[in-house]
Amino acid sequence: MWTLAGQGWWRGRALAAWVTEAARKGLLWPHLAPARGTAAEARAPDRCYSSADRKEKIDMSCFPVENIRNFSIIAHVDHGKSTLADRLLELTGAIDKTKNNKQVLDKLQVERERGITVKAQTASLFYNYEGKQYLLNLIDTPGHVDFSYEVSRSLSACQGVLLVVDANEGIQAQTVANFFLAFEAQLSIIPVINKIDLKNADPERVEKQIEKVFDIPGDECIKISAKLGTNVESVLDAVIKRIPFPKAHCRNPLRALVFDSTFDQYRGVIANVALFDGVVSKGDKIVSAHTQKTYEVNEVGVLNPNEQPTHKLYAGQVGYLIAGMKDVTEAQIGDTLYLHKQPVEPLPGFKSAKPMVFAGMYPVDQSEYNNLKSAIEKLTLNDSSVVVHRDSSLALGAGWRLGFLGLLHMEVFNQRLEQEYNASVILTTPTVPYKAVLSSAKLMKEYREKEITIINPAQFPDKSKVTEYLEPVVLGTIITPDEYTGKIMMLCQARRAVQKNMMYIDQNRVMLKYLFPLNEIVVDFYDSLKSLSSGYASFDYEDAGYQTAELVKMDILLNGSIVEELVTVVHKDKAYSVGKAICERLKDSLPRQLFEIAIQAALGSKIIARETVKAYRKNVLAKCVCIYVCSLSIFMVVILPEK
Repeated sequence: MWTLAGQGWWRGRALAAWVTEAARKGLLWPHLAPARGTAAEARAPDRCYSSADRKEKIDMSCFPVENIRNFSIIAHVDHGKSTLADRLLELTGAIDKTKNNKQVLDKLQVERERGITVKAQTASLFYNYEGKQYLLNLIDTPGHVDFSYEVSRSLSACQGVLLVVDANEGIQAQTVANFFLAFEAQLSIIPVINKIDLKNADPERVEKQIEKVFDIPGDECIKISAKLGTNVESVLDAVIKRIPFPKAHCRNPLRALVFDSTFDQYRGVIANVALFDGVVSKGDKIVSAHTQKTYEVNEVGVLNPNEQPTHKLYAGQVGYLIAGMKDVTEAQIGDTLYLHKQPVEPLPGFKSAKPMVFAGMYPVDQSEYNNLKSAIEKLTLNDSSVVVHRDSSLALGAGWRLGFLGLLHMEVFNQRLEQEYNASVILTTPTVPYKAVLSSAKLMKEYREKEITIINPAQFPDKSKVTEYLEPVVLGTIITPDEYTGKIMMLCQARRAVQKNMMYIDQNRVMLKYLFPLNEIVVDFYDSLKSLSSGYASFDYEDAGYQTAELVKMDILLNGSIVEELVTVVHKDKAYSVGKAICERLKDSLPRQLFEIAIQAALGSKIIARETVKAYRKNVLAKCVCIYVCSLSIFMVVILPEK
C-alpha cells in the first residue's frame, strides 16, 4: 500500500501512472490485455468519432465547410429542449445511452435544482448521413424570458434553429418571442412538435397553430417524443437537409467571434468561439480587437459535450480557445480575435443587454468586500447581461448596484454566487430604471445631459428640478385559454396596462398584447397571472421605451429618520396602498424593543401611512391581580364554609 503524502506523493503518483499504462499494454498481466484482431477491435464503431471519452486529438480538417451545420434549440420553458438535446447526443454517440441521461448539458447546480436552463451550452456532434461524415454544432438555449439575451447571442453563431413546441400546451408566449428572434436573424426554422406520447397530446391542433401564427406549412413540422426517442433521427436528417452550411473560407485571415466565456482559476479565461474565416491552432499569436492585446494560443478544441482538444479549428466550426487571459476584463463577449500582424475588420458583435431590474448588493461583512468583488467579476464574465455600478450605503457600507434582465435572473445570479463562490450577500428591493427631464440649463450643465437615468431611488430628483418623469414600458404577450380572458383583462387594467391587440390562435386559446409599465409587472404579476389562470397562461415581454408618468418618491421613516435602503419610487395613484403595505410588513418583521418604534411612509413632508411597534414594558398590574386571586381563593375556601 502506497501513502501518497509528503515528498513521496509525486513518486506515488508517477508509479500509479506507470502501473496503469503498463496494465493497458499488457506488460503486467498479459492474459488480461485484448489481443489484436479480436472482438475488442472488431467492435469499433462505423463512424470516425463516436465517444466523449476519447483522449486522442481530433483532426477537424476532415470536415469541409459543406459538411458543417450550426443550429440552436429554442422553445418555451419546459417544452423539452434539454431532453431533445440528450437524445441527439445519444444518437450521435457523444454520450452512452443510460437512464441517467437527464439534462446532460445543464451543468450548473442551479439548473439541476430548478429544472430549467439558464446558460446556453454548446456540443459538437459527429453524424454519418448517406455515407458522409457531418459536424453538427448544437447550442441548447434557455427558455425563460429573463435569459433571452443568452438566446440572441447563441443565434449569432448559427444558421438555423429547431423550434420545439409542446404537443399538449401548444404555442406559448416565449415560443412567439424566440421565433421572431430567429426570424429577424434570417435563420432557417425547423418546427418540432414534442411530447406526442402524452395522453392529452394533440399534434394536429399544434400544427394548425404553427401554420396560423408563424405561417409555416404544417407538413414541415416533425412530430417526436424526445423522452422515448420516437422519430428523433428525422430531426438530424432535417438539420442536414434544411439548414444551410456556414458561409466561411479557410483561406481568408482568421476572424473568430467570442460568443461566450467562462473563467478557470488555473487556465484563465476559456472563450467559446465561432470561426467565420481562417484557421487557428495551438501556438498561434492572436490579437483581441477590443483590447488590442496579443496572446499565444495554449489550446483549441470542441465541446463533445466535455472539452475535447483538437489540432486546429477551421472556418465554420464552433469550439473553445484558451490563450492565457488571466484577467476577466480581457475577454469581452462579442469581441473579434484575429492573427497577429493580420488585422481584419471586426465582426458586428452583440447589442448590449438592457437591464430591466436594478438592485443593490452588499457583503454581509465588509471584510469580505474584495472576495465578493472578485466573485462578481468572474461571474459577470460568464453572464455578460449583468450590469455593474459601484455604490455605497450608510447602513450597509460599500457595495454595487447591479442591473438584471428580470427577477428570476437576479435570483439565479445570487444563488450562483452562494454555490460557486460561497459568498453571502444582502440584496435590496429591486427597482426599475426611471428617467427625468431636467428643467434648467444649470442642471443640464451639472449633469452634462438633458435626460438623466435614475437606477437608485434614493437619488430620485425633486419635482422642482424636472419638467417631467419617464417610466419604462414593455409590450407584454399573454397566451391563455379563452375561459380566463375576463379575469386576466381585469388584472391587466389594475396594473395600468393598455390593450393593443387580441387574437385567437385556435378555437380555445387567445393571444393578448398589452403595453405595461415595467414597475407594475416586475415583482408579482407573473404569480398573479398563473394563479388566475390555474397555471395555463404564459407571459413574455419586450422593451417598448419610455412614457410620461406621475411618479413620486416615497420615503420610509423609522422614528423620524429616513432609511435610504427602503426608499422607493411609485406612481402617484398607488402611493397610499404601497406605503400602507410596506409599513405593515415592516411592523411584522421588526423585533420589539424597550422603546416604541414609529414606522411611517412619507411623500416629501406629508405622512401618508403609519404603523407602530409597541415597546416592551413591565406589567405593573400583575402583582395586584395575583393578590386579588389569592384573597378570593382564601375567601371561597375558608370564610364561606364558616358561615
